[in-house]
Formats: sequence, structure tokens, C-alpha cells
Amino acid sequence: MNRIDGKFALVTGGTQGLGAAIARCFADNGAAGIITIGRNEKKGAEVAEKIKSDTGCNVIFVKTDLPEVDQCRNAIAVAKKEFGKIDILVNAAGITDRGDIVDTSEELFDKMIGVNVKGPYFLIQDTVKIMIEQKIQGSIINIGSVSALTGQPFISAYCTSKGALATLTRNTAFALLKNKIRVNQLNIGWMGSDGEHEIQTKYHGASEDWLEDAGKAQPFERLLDPKEVAKAVTFLASDDSGMMTGSVVNFDQSVWGGYPFSPPVPAEKMKLK
Repeated sequence: MNRIDGKFALVTGGTQGLGAAIARCFADNGAAGIITIGRNEKKGAEVAEKIKSDTGCNVIFVKTDLPEVDQCRNAIAVAKKEFGKIDILVNAAGITDRGDIVDTSEELFDKMIGVNVKGPYFLIQDTVKIMIEQKIQGSIINIGSVSALTGQPFISAYCTSKGALATLTRNTAFALLKNKIRVNQLNIGWMGSDGEHEIQTKYHGASEDWLEDAGKAQPFERLLDPKEVAKAVTFLASDDSGMMTGSVVNFDQSVWGGYPFSPPVPAEKMKLK
């Protein structure tokens, strides 16, 4: 089940957290080769080498800054040169820097859109060109967020970017239907990743053991684990997901639209800073 034997993949955000977990899960499930990309060259190369030595899968790291389209195109070109094709693309990288509708700067907005939308858009574009040219019935998986449905006021630009990504997923899936190229999105909830640890300690003053306390307050008494999300991504990448395309699936321990008594409201009025 959920095998991707002989397939070649490109995974963004491969230096840590979810991207690294997806790359390892792909390798464990038969991938023939994987390109991982990210900004931290040292860390990315170390993660790629560890997966390669543990599994025997050919994993290559390519330093890439997602808002830079030429670097995205280079990553796809490396994949084509090394493997000859791309069967699977996973856009797992993302940033969640804080900022509400009042205080988000143009610089932060552009950075958020660059990483969360622009990079994935042009990676999809060049991947699709290869798939169409070689008649590959490939799979593209975008990692979104339940915050795309409305989200929290303190991450306004992030919510906006993930909403755009969901539209990109559906639009591209429809455009590629007759090419049999599938495009799906997994909207994940609160996850205990390396990146989330940095966010919690940097922006919210959380202690080093914040994860345990945060988990206790959740319905399942824990946060999402990158490894279980990686398994869901592997299902979407595999033939086991069949004709599934254009789907934006919430992977979260909440039911959107449900509330115990009255609809939720903001904790306080928006204030000028």
C-alpha cells in the first residue's frame, strides 16, 4: 500500500520538518530518486545524505530560494538532468511569520507570497511541462493549511497565501484533467515541526517544552506529527489515491463550521500599533 516504486520526486522544504519527513517516507516506500530543495545548504545536504545512507535511495539536495524563479527553474532542470523526468512534486515548504491586517509590511507580504505561492507556482509550471512532454501521469501535492479557510488574525498574509495556494491547486487540477496529471492539497493543522518550535519560541515566548503542554489542550491530546502527514502525502503521490484530483483535504483535529454554542469571534478589537 502507498508504494511509489521506481518514481522520481522533488520535495521542497527538505532541510527539516515536514519536507524532510516526506522525503524519508518516499525513500522508505520505493522512490528511485528524490531532489530536495531549501535555503540551508549545509543542513539540506546532511539530511539528504542521511536518507540516502539509511535507505539506498538517491537523494540530492539543491539549494533554492523559492521566491527566486530562476532558482526554482534550476531545481527542476537538475531533476531532469539527474533522473530524466519527474513523477511527483511536493510543495511542502512554507513560512508563517506573524502580522495582522494592520501591521503587515509590504516586505513581509511579498516574502510570504514568494515562498508560499510564487515558488510553488513556477515549480508546478516547469514540472508540468516535463510531464506533458513525456506523457507522465504524475502527481502534484501542495501542503496548505486549514488557516486558508479563514484563519487567525495574527497571520493575515499567511492565511491569504494559503487561500491562493488552494485556488492554484484546484485550477491546475482542472486544467490538467485530460493529461491525467493529478493535483491535490493537504490542509494541515497545528503540527509539532522544527519550524513551529522556532515560531513558538520566537513569537510567543514559549518554553522549550511547549509541545507537551500544547498537545494536552487538543482533542487528541497531541499535535500533528510530520511523520503521519508524510504518510498521507505518500498516499496522494501513490497510485492508491486513484483518480483523486482537485481535492483540498483538511488534515486537522477540528471540524470547520462547527462550534459548541455561538460562532467564534475575535479575542479583542483590532488596534493600531
